[in-house]
Amino acid sequence: MDYKAQIHIDQLPKHIAIIMDGNGRWAKKQGKLRAFGHKNGTKAVKQTVETCAELGVKNLTLYAFSTENWNRPKLEVQTLMKLLISSLKKEIKTLQENNIRLNAIGNLDDLPTKVSDELNDVIALTKSNNRMVLTLALSYGSRNEILNAVKQISIKVKNNIISPEKIDESVINEHLYTQNLPDVDLLIRTSGEQRISNFLLWQIAYAELYFIETLWPDFTNQELYKAIVSYQNRERRFGKTSEQIR
Repeated sequence: MDYKAQIHIDQLPKHIAIIMDGNGRWAKKQGKLRAFGHKNGTKAVKQTVETCAELGVKNLTLYAFSTENWNRPKLEVQTLMKLLISSLKKEIKTLQENNIRLNAIGNLDDLPTKVSDELNDVIALTKSNNRMVLTLALSYGSRNEILNAVKQISIKVKNNIISPEKIDESVINEHLYTQNLPDVDLLIRTSGEQRISNFLLWQIAYAELYFIETLWPDFTNQELYKAIVSYQNRERRFGKTSEQIR
């Protein structure tokens, strides 16, 4: 089925977020080490980024490394960090050619210096690009993000910079890592797992959730088209009734 032909360009999700799961299991099925899966997963990243830009999606956020991932075996973490550096160096041309701006969210101070330096370099080089914003969630945990926001707001209340009565959703948004991004419209998770895993808990409050069995290295543009078609066929009510929406 040609899912791309079914997509309504004027109804694209403004913000797609993806939990890229299944690299390790994909490698195991091949009789390889987990690192082999992570390396092949970068191919799916490249294709997904280019496809989103081509369609006209304005914001794409990828869950690349969680705060919990630091607890994985040391060798795997080192491999992931090296892969991140090489991918950033390799894909700068792709980002520039497709007019994509790189962004990063998370506790970025935890990243190794070499990773941080390369990341900042690419962010600086692409800062003027305006076709799409590609956000990498690195050393990211949503509970930690919300906790940090609460602390920042509390300090401002204590110092009389803001009154408790003025705290609303917009104030909280301003103190999140994603302060310059719209809420997520479509959240995709690969590999068959059906959980959020501490990812963008505040930002996905009204997102459409899409879970598929496909392991991340096997995720293709056709899978992405299918997810967007599913999103466009859903009725997004935001608490209202069907009659009100119509």
